[in-house]
Amino acid sequence: MWLPLLGLLLGVILGLLTDIRIPDEYSNYLSIAVLAALDTLFGGIRAHLQNIYDDKVFVTGFFFNILLAASLAFLGVHLGVDLYLAAVFAFGVRLFQNIAVIRRIIISNWTSNGEKEKKI
Repeated sequence: MWLPLLGLLLGVILGLLTDIRIPDEYSNYLSIAVLAALDTLFGGIRAHLQNIYDDKVFVTGFFFNILLAASLAFLGVHLGVDLYLAAVFAFGVRLFQNIAVIRRIIISNWTSNGEKEKKI
């Protein structure tokens, strides 16, 4: 479970220390890619905490989410419609749902461990 968090931390640090500029025309694609990656990361953490984690599901979900979101953004650009907002909304909702479930699992584990210590 610590490896995805370490990767996220390393990516944030490298991003802050480098001076890479993304052109404005790619900002929609980048925002969707970041949301898709975060959604997959927190989905993997959630699956690990629920003991249903599978490497194949994690990796394929990561690439499928990014491809689907980028395709929506690309299609939206060519149609003149902001379809990337649909992906932002969907990934945002899933991201908050995953974080809420992770929080509940951690609180549940923490309170059950506290009760076990009181009994001993």
